[in-house]
Amino acid sequence: MSKSGLNDEQQKLAAQAREVLDRNDRGQYTAPAAIYPHQWLWDSCFVAIGQRHYDVERAKLEILHLLTGQWSNGMMPHMIFARGHEYHREHDVWRSWVSPFAPDDVLTSGITQPPVLAEAIVRVGQKMPAVERRSWYKQTWDGLLKYHQWLYTERDPHGEGLVLQVHPWETGLDNSLPWMAELHEHLLPFWIRSIQKTKLDNVLTWFRRDTRFVPLDQRFETIDALAMFDAQRRLRRKEYNINRVLTHSLFAIEDVGFNSILLRANQHLRDIAKSIRAEIPEDLDKSMEKAIKAFGQLSDPYTEMYYCRDFVTQRLLKEPSILSLLPYIVAQLAKNAPRSW
Repeated sequence: MSKSGLNDEQQKLAAQAREVLDRNDRGQYTAPAAIYPHQWLWDSCFVAIGQRHYDVERAKLEILHLLTGQWSNGMMPHMIFARGHEYHREHDVWRSWVSPFAPDDVLTSGITQPPVLAEAIVRVGQKMPAVERRSWYKQTWDGLLKYHQWLYTERDPHGEGLVLQVHPWETGLDNSLPWMAELHEHLLPFWIRSIQKTKLDNVLTWFRRDTRFVPLDQRFETIDALAMFDAQRRLRRKEYNINRVLTHSLFAIEDVGFNSILLRANQHLRDIAKSIRAEIPEDLDKSMEKAIKAFGQLSDPYTEMYYCRDFVTQRLLKEPSILSLLPYIVAQLAKNAPRSW
């Protein structure tokens, strides 16, 4: 065994993992893969958790660059675009500038992703001496706090304790079964139905850039991909304003995975606040307390599983998926939750 506690096979695997991260390093952030040249929210959080093992400063930079894309209302976008004219098409698809809350000097998407930010900040901090750790927490506190405030202010409009998502991309899993089932429940736009009826989707498949890197059977069906982009365009037309979005939303789902991660993130937020002697605003504190009990509403007593829920109808979306396993991450937080936990 080495000083790191890893055997030869584990050391080899760790070296290969680092090689991938180094190859995708873009200076201030790490791209997930060649097909994805931009910075993604939860991807970079996981990257930083890996980088902390061999370069804490680089891991810190990964997180700090994420915070440069934060909107003034606290939203952490799921994507920060790489700079360069060659990406103008991606910029134009999202047009973050239509929202008055988007940053002026950074181009981003208009939606978020699972809130793994607190997890990454804490994990990186674990590799530092106590004094440096507190300094790191203070450096990231304002942005992290604003993000959690935004989640409960904007994405929990009824103050119930569960936050909603407005696009499958916000889950980080994109085409998970419950979201795809909801997508197929809706009538597709006329232009997409026309493409489907005339079989033009078979032709369009040949022009997809993503399948140049990944086999088609590992990607979205072309019709589903078009529907996803149409859903994104609807959000853009409403300037990513949640009040306008919810008046006629294609998606408004309380995702079980997202809310599981948020419960764990809330505990991290409390731990950080305690470490640096910071105050959590009273309204946020109440929302986080309410969230622990509200989460039990995603449990189905008959199947003894957790599911996503339709925000409007309060109907559980009983599609089995890996999302149903995530609540067990937060089992330790469920002391005051219903017995169904």
